[in-house]
Amino acid sequence: MRKFFAKAQRKHLQFKLRINLPKLYPITDARLSGLSHAEQVRRLSAGGATFIQLRGKQTDAREFYREAEEALQFARSRNVSLIINDRVDIALALSASGAHLGQYDLPPAAARELLGEQAIIGFSTHNIEQAIEAARLPVDYIAIGPIFETKSKENPDPVVGLEGLRRVRQLVGQIPLVAIGGIRQENIREVLAAGADSVAVISLLLTDPLQIEARTREILSSL
Repeated sequence: MRKFFAKAQRKHLQFKLRINLPKLYPITDARLSGLSHAEQVRRLSAGGATFIQLRGKQTDAREFYREAEEALQFARSRNVSLIINDRVDIALALSASGAHLGQYDLPPAAARELLGEQAIIGFSTHNIEQAIEAARLPVDYIAIGPIFETKSKENPDPVVGLEGLRRVRQLVGQIPLVAIGGIRQENIREVLAAGADSVAVISLLLTDPLQIEARTREILSSL
């Protein structure tokens, strides 16, 4: 099994295509917004978002599959890349743009073998050591956070901070880096200046469902 994972890792690192992440990376949340994932994708993309993660941690697999299928149909019509959080099986079944994995999800090498070289695979890390290890894995980008205190998770990991983000940027080379956790409009520029290629946000865009499109457009224009 280790040889299988090592082979997948070497293959991806050899032929890997660097992705150009947009500076703004929205993540859906049906409980926070009160909207279906498809409707969130519609409003986010109407505001200019081109790279969106579907996150349905509180949704059972069958329902999340149905909602992801609906969201993907719309995303494809708008040329939006849709990344599925955690569920590699759903990403595979629906031929989504890729999957985002956490520390306790399917190993990235196994996900790479299942989804193929063209799929986008992201991986969450929460400290410098995890980020260094992730840079050796067959992933297309590394997420690091929480950068600031956040209420999006019930039991968040210790805050990384801007200095931690700078250190991670120095140590992981050129792999795209996504910052997440407690990011607000007033600190986005600081986060990007500290080394992040992109900022992943949830509550910043979804707290007021009626303003999702306008807020997305406003933040993108400010960047």
